[in-house]
Amino acid sequence: MSFEQVLVIVVGLFGGLGLFLFGMQMMSEGMQKAAGDKLRKILEVLTSNQYIAVVTGAVTTVLVQSSSTTTVMVVGFVNAGLMNLNQAVGTILGANIGTTVTAQMISFNLGVLALPAIAVGFGMQLLSQKKVHKYAGQSILGFGLLFLGMMTMSDSLSPLRDFPPFIEMIASFSSNPFLGVLAGAAFTVMVQSSSASTGVIVALSIQGLLPLASAMPLLLGTNVGTSVTAVLACIGTGIAAKRAAVAHVLFNVIGVVVFLILLKPFTELVAMTSNEVPRQIANGHTIFNVANTLIVLPFTSYFVALIVRLVPGENVVMERGPKYLDKRMQKTPAVAIGSSIKEMIRMGVISREMLQDATNAFLQKDRELIQRLARKEEVLNELEKEVTVYLADTSQQSLTQNQSRLVSSLMHVINDIERIGDLSENISELAESRIEEDLPFSDMAIEELTTMYEYVDKIVGDSIVALETGNTKLAMDVLEIEDRIDYMEKRLRKSHIGRINDRKCFPVSGVIFLDIISTYERIADHAQNIARVVLDDQDTDE
Repeated sequence: MSFEQVLVIVVGLFGGLGLFLFGMQMMSEGMQKAAGDKLRKILEVLTSNQYIAVVTGAVTTVLVQSSSTTTVMVVGFVNAGLMNLNQAVGTILGANIGTTVTAQMISFNLGVLALPAIAVGFGMQLLSQKKVHKYAGQSILGFGLLFLGMMTMSDSLSPLRDFPPFIEMIASFSSNPFLGVLAGAAFTVMVQSSSASTGVIVALSIQGLLPLASAMPLLLGTNVGTSVTAVLACIGTGIAAKRAAVAHVLFNVIGVVVFLILLKPFTELVAMTSNEVPRQIANGHTIFNVANTLIVLPFTSYFVALIVRLVPGENVVMERGPKYLDKRMQKTPAVAIGSSIKEMIRMGVISREMLQDATNAFLQKDRELIQRLARKEEVLNELEKEVTVYLADTSQQSLTQNQSRLVSSLMHVINDIERIGDLSENISELAESRIEEDLPFSDMAIEELTTMYEYVDKIVGDSIVALETGNTKLAMDVLEIEDRIDYMEKRLRKSHIGRINDRKCFPVSGVIFLDIISTYERIADHAQNIARVVLDDQDTDE
């Protein structure tokens, strides 16, 4: 085979693969946009029972056309405490079943629909006024591109029929199944999509290049390769998310080992499902994942126990959602306001923890603290919305003048607490820049930052305690320390700019230093605002 022929095959194969992946991504995005946040809510709500979790995982994966997307969402939910490990395992089992639908689709000879689907989908995107119609058009366009890519891959592979080395390599997969599993896994890791790998396998079979005996080991390998996505998704996450990723890997690996042992009878069973090899491959993919799920599902608790043993450690899960808000209490405004303050104290504790995590991430160059802070930011934002709505609803009740004034003040306090969290996140971003660029900081700069942080951390903590207890003396202390922090920020800024001008400081590090002390000063301002509300409330009571 000449170099030109090889080049045509390679370009055709990877060009078609690119179209296939792009089409699948477009179809997935269209479906997800059409569904809005419903998919996430479905995953959050409908996974309490492991059997329902399997169905939910399968349906979600069919809708998003990617088991990797579902698995990444599951890892995120587990990491955020929205889902426990039992729920995650059930959902992942279902995702593996759902991903077989793509293989079933491409095994049918639907290439004739590719161009009409592209025309219809593009027309809907171009002409439709409603967003849901545009998203539907995007999905149809993606469907057409997927099959156009499939046709392109298949046509590009046809010259390999007369290339003996390729035929011999394919034949080796049936005589040495382990080699086929490795090849399938490696290719899936490379393209990060088991559906794309299955598409190439089906394309080879359409050209008569891949007999079923050689295809089955490759197909088993794709199931091992696709679990790598879950492993990548759990990097930098908590213990629970790592366990979910390991569960995905172990589930697929165990299944592949079992079916490798039973490869001959399994292949014979698959051969009975159709007279066409592409259909047999798709059916084999489905049978493997369904059977694997049915084998593991009754022993989920034991499987989870094994995962916990393999990934030891304390699973620290942050409690999400409000703890103290009760809509029934809104008819008693004094109780409702008290409940809101309790929830705001909880928010204040989280925002202070974020400040601590951000500073320690910067000083210690610790990426794990940055990840932890991001999870707390999500919880804080959720609570901010919940408490704001709760107070707004409470304000519609019959309030006294003092209660009405207090509710208005507390609305500002919620914003101040949430802003402390946001500013802490800004510091974490600076910490990430320091880590990524390995920026140097002098011992003097670190000492100055640490000193200023200690003052800021103190008044944030004191302002929250003052809000909780109504301690006016503590609130007055916050105001006094805030004045000291203002002076400190100006003094440190002036001296640091002097060091930059004298070229005693690395310029980029100098800019980050100035950003951090400015952020600290703004955090102190918000703590001062909280303290003022405590003082104003006390004056009103008197």
